[in-house]
Parts: sequence; C-alpha cells; structure tokens
Amino acid sequence: MNAAGAFWEGLTRGWGVDHPAMLALLLLALLPLVASAFRRRGIASAGLVPDDPLSRAVGVGLRLAGAVAIVALVLGLAGLHRREQSVEREGTGAHLVLLLDRSSSMDNSFADRAPTGDQESKSAAAKRLLAEFVARRPHDRIAVAAFSTSPMPVLPLTDHHEVVDAAIDAIDRPGLAFTDVGRGLALAFSYFADDTDEASRAVLLVSDGAALIDRRVQEALRDAAARTPVHLYWLFLRSRGAQGIYDAPASGDDSAQANPERHLHLFLQSLGVPYRAFEATSPQAVAQAITEIDRQETRPIRYVERIPRRDLVRPAFLVAAIAVALLLAAKLAERQLRPAGRGAKESTDAIDLRRAA
Repeated sequence: MNAAGAFWEGLTRGWGVDHPAMLALLLLALLPLVASAFRRRGIASAGLVPDDPLSRAVGVGLRLAGAVAIVALVLGLAGLHRREQSVEREGTGAHLVLLLDRSSSMDNSFADRAPTGDQESKSAAAKRLLAEFVARRPHDRIAVAAFSTSPMPVLPLTDHHEVVDAAIDAIDRPGLAFTDVGRGLALAFSYFADDTDEASRAVLLVSDGAALIDRRVQEALRDAAARTPVHLYWLFLRSRGAQGIYDAPASGDDSAQANPERHLHLFLQSLGVPYRAFEATSPQAVAQAITEIDRQETRPIRYVERIPRRDLVRPAFLVAAIAVALLLAAKLAERQLRPAGRGAKESTDAIDLRRAA
C-alpha cells in the first residue's frame, strides 16, 4: 500500500457512508468558491473604495458557508456514520460463572418453610443480591448456569449485562425436585474450555443443599479443575437448624448419604483449586458473603468495549440547515447601492410627472 492509500485508510478508519456514489456530488462544493448568488456591481476605480477588511471577511465567510452547506447535505444524503468499533481497555474484574440451584427447596425461606408476610425465599434473596453484585462489576464477563434434576445451560460468557440481569431475574421461578450439583459443576467448568483470556476465572455456586456425586462425575471434575484452574466459591444458603458444612457430627453417621453438604464441601476442598465456602442463614449473611466475594475478585483485567454504530445523518443535515440559514439571512439583508444624487433626482422627476398628469 502506498503512502496516499495508507493516509486515506487512517483518515477514514471508523467512518463510513451507506451510499458511496453520492460522494461524487462533493465537487459541487467548489461552486460557491468560484460563483456567487449575490449581485455584483463593478466600480470604475478601486481607488474610490476605502479598504474594508470586515467586508472581505464577510465575503469569504459566506463563500465558506455555501461550501459547508453543500458538503453537509451530500454527507447527509450519503448516510454518514461512525462504524461499530472495539476498543481494548483495562479495568478490574474477572470471568465469572454463576451456578444457581433451581431445586424446589430454594423456594422456601431460611426457616425452611413457604415464605409468609415480608419473608424472602432463598431464591428471591439470591436474585436480589446477585443483581446488585453484577451491577457493581461492569467489566466482568459473566455466564449463568443452573441445575436441578439435570444441569441447565442458561447463558455463555458475555459482557452484555442486560441479558445477565434477565437470566438472574428468572432464578426465583418455581424449582424442580432434585439437586444434581455434580453435573452442574461440570457444566460450569466447561464454560471456560474455550476461554483463552488471561483474566481471573471464578465459579460462584449458589445452593442450599447437595446430593451424592457419582464417582465418574467426581473424576471428570478433578480433570476439569486440573486443565482449567478456577477460583471456586460456594454460597451455602443453609436453612436454620440444618446441618452445617464445617463440623463433623459429634456422634452418628458421617457418611456422604447422611451429610451430603459436608461431604460436598470436603470434595471441593480436594479439587486443588482456590476454594472458599460461605455459610449463610439469612439474607443479611448472604449479602455479607457476596460482598466478600466481590472484594476478592478484583484483579486487573483487559476487556474489549464495543462501541455501536452511530448515525451522523441528522447532525450533517443540521449543519447544512445552519449554513443555509446564514446564507438566506445575508441574501435578505442585501441592498442595491445607488449614486447619491440619482435617487433624489428620480424622486423629483416622478413628482413632476404625476403633477403634469
């Protein structure tokens, strides 16, 4: 590419028109520079006219206004616009997968019964607080997945937070019966399989319970954690009075069948990835846990901001209208110059003729 071509590409990068053929009319912008719509009268001797810089400036300005009016009109007719652009920026954030429990127990309150009065269900509290969490993190790429009887992909990694908000808004719909958390986690890990960015990756599991994880699923999760390192958070929405995840029972059965939540916690600790669990027994505790997760996932990140196409037809026509209005005002203010004595003599001759008639 020669220097002229490179210069033109750099000049027009980001700009475009819908009808390029219309640009040929830009040659008409030369007309006001060589012709005038105003009356021109010759003067016998330039020495009789005093130097008037203001008049010359007004004349040049009116010619330029005519050229600008034509250029703006042509660009408006051609469909001038700014092209869609992608700009790389730096901020703080992460790539997050929100893994949401959609089992029917999430429809209960933290007292493990149907909510009454001003009580919130666990899913409603999670919906409200996760929406606030996403709103505080404008540079994150976020995916949404759910699980109940089976895993449910909802939304791939995206930086369009409007659709993320819509996905979160649906998590308080009536849930199903079972909790297949193992395959739900496998789905969450798979979201990062094709993610080549160097940003921090995290999975946020929001659940009020667990179930047995098949041994083959356990092996698949260990393999996924080894291939795709992530930060793993479990927000355990524990019903009041239910068994916790940290302490082994003082007596009785401590098997995975009897205490699935505790054994899920132990399994997640064994995956070899940074892991932290938050046990919450009220909406306030959920808010504190989400605030802590928000604080931890604040690492530098490079992200691409998409700037949508911007039509410039209306601004072009507005500039043309202003220039034409200026020319019209100047045309209406135009007056014909007459010799000093000529007007008085013509007026006297007209009066004499009327009297003679």
